[in-house]
Amino acid sequence: MLSIIKQLPDSVANQIAAGEVIQRPASAVKELLENAVDAGAQEINLIIKDAGKTLIQVVDDGCGMTSIDARMCFERHATSKISKAEDLFAIKTMGFRGEALASIAAIAHLELKTRVHDEELGTKIIIEGSSLKTQEACQCDAGTNIMIKNLFFNVPARRNFLKSNAAETRHIYEEFIRVAMVNPDIEFSLTNNDKIVYKLEKGSFKFRLVSIYGKIYDQRIIHIEQKTDLVSISGFIGKPEFAKKTRGEQYFFVNGRYIKHAYLNHAVNNAYSELMADDAFPSYFIKIDIDPADIDINIHPTKTEVNFKDARYIYAILHAAAKQSIGKHTLTPTIDFDVDPSMEAALNTAPTSNVKQPEVRVNPEYNPFEQENKTSTYKEGYIKPKSDKNWEELYAGLKNQIEDNITTAPTREDQPELAISKKISSGKFFQLHNKYIATSVRSGLMIINQQRAHERILYEQYLNQISNQIKASQQQLFPVNISFSHSDAEIIKDLSKDLKLLGFDMEEFGQNGFVLNGLPVGMNESISKNTLENIIENYKKESTSLSFDKNIILARTMASNLSIKAGVRLGQEEMEDIFDKLFACAIPDKSPGGKGVLTILQLDDIDKLIK
Repeated sequence: MLSIIKQLPDSVANQIAAGEVIQRPASAVKELLENAVDAGAQEINLIIKDAGKTLIQVVDDGCGMTSIDARMCFERHATSKISKAEDLFAIKTMGFRGEALASIAAIAHLELKTRVHDEELGTKIIIEGSSLKTQEACQCDAGTNIMIKNLFFNVPARRNFLKSNAAETRHIYEEFIRVAMVNPDIEFSLTNNDKIVYKLEKGSFKFRLVSIYGKIYDQRIIHIEQKTDLVSISGFIGKPEFAKKTRGEQYFFVNGRYIKHAYLNHAVNNAYSELMADDAFPSYFIKIDIDPADIDINIHPTKTEVNFKDARYIYAILHAAAKQSIGKHTLTPTIDFDVDPSMEAALNTAPTSNVKQPEVRVNPEYNPFEQENKTSTYKEGYIKPKSDKNWEELYAGLKNQIEDNITTAPTREDQPELAISKKISSGKFFQLHNKYIATSVRSGLMIINQQRAHERILYEQYLNQISNQIKASQQQLFPVNISFSHSDAEIIKDLSKDLKLLGFDMEEFGQNGFVLNGLPVGMNESISKNTLENIIENYKKESTSLSFDKNIILARTMASNLSIKAGVRLGQEEMEDIFDKLFACAIPDKSPGGKGVLTILQLDDIDKLIK
């Protein structure tokens, strides 16, 4: 019988490895940037075209490679960073994959130019799909210049599964920021389609953060630092009042490598307990330095997850450091221990009269259970105690007082404007606990959840606006300036046409800023940025889903933010309006999230309840 097991050719094996290492253009960007950092570069330039599908180019002034090393770096399992298995538990470099460049070369047209600093000539190598085309000496700058062209040219299935250019570009930006942020002593630049996006000069860690996110972050972040014998924690966390509705500014770096760690994320979030909304996310940019022997970074193909030998200890130190920083910089900003000399002089010349404790006078003879109608004064609006014989009068007074309180109940200012009735109507609708709308129907009593009903109404309204290109906007007397992180700003730009149909009349202002000249009808200026942040967050969550629909995300987010919430008192006209519009909807009994909107208590069931 003939043997059926065969060893794969290197070209095929490299393509299989590329499926794990190079999932998208951003994966190649990560590998090349990390190699440039490990090469000791002082300046690294990233150039991309068509979201990296046409070109990814990384130019650095690092140590460069000899002609032999230039050829060897494209072989599988070839690396300069480890030599034995024990080295895997003492890694201090960024990229060390032996198959990274081999995998990239297997699925792209690749050109490499490199020269070590003490040689006059460099080496040029061209590889197409793992096949070496040329290797020759050339004139080039010291360092390495590597170009990846036509990524996935020979793996069309993988190329077809890539997202839109905007989505893939955001992933590249994120990988660039992760490497550039934690290496502030290196100059970085990013050029996209011949347009400079980032130009980051050398400086401190805080200077790098401000360079990435804008000058406004200089006032939004506070320092965090804690050192022990086992771990050193440093970096910056955001002030609670600037917590965002979107994720994306949460960064942990362990020994200079970006990681994700849900356990440590909880340590930071827990430090903000009761200082921000439950659905808000604080920003943090935290570096953790620890002995490489105390961590394992080989538990994930992209090395974005690590195992700590003592995670509980790291959790406790991180939580305490964050708590201390928040308390020091945020909770006690008004306590000034440096007393102004003029204020101190004023205090010294103040009158020295004795300070007396306030006296509280009580009537020891007062008996609240006495039946006699004694002479006493009562504030307006309170009912004077009477004898038991006057119970009916007491009840009537309480009833009148309750009705007066109901008619003057305040409405929420942050909800869409409604013509709230100031009178208690005896119409066919009534409100239950300012949460439900109830009305009599033939079979019994219909109860409607006012928030979910209004969400359904607004959801279908906004879907109709987007689908039929109907713009509805209210112009602002004073335009509103808002800013986002670069990746979030790119999402806003990508959604700009649809946002305009919803009523967001905006234009770009600066690198990542926008000016809101108009808002959707019924939207309050105070919730405009919050709504946009929720749109961004939902877009990020759903963009990887197979059922991703941009219009549905926009309509659901808008409906959720602008709907009437529980606790808002409605007048008869408002309840009737919601009722009529709800039953004009295509699906009146379900909210956009799939929850029930209404129910009917059958008359027979009500009879059974009252026995």
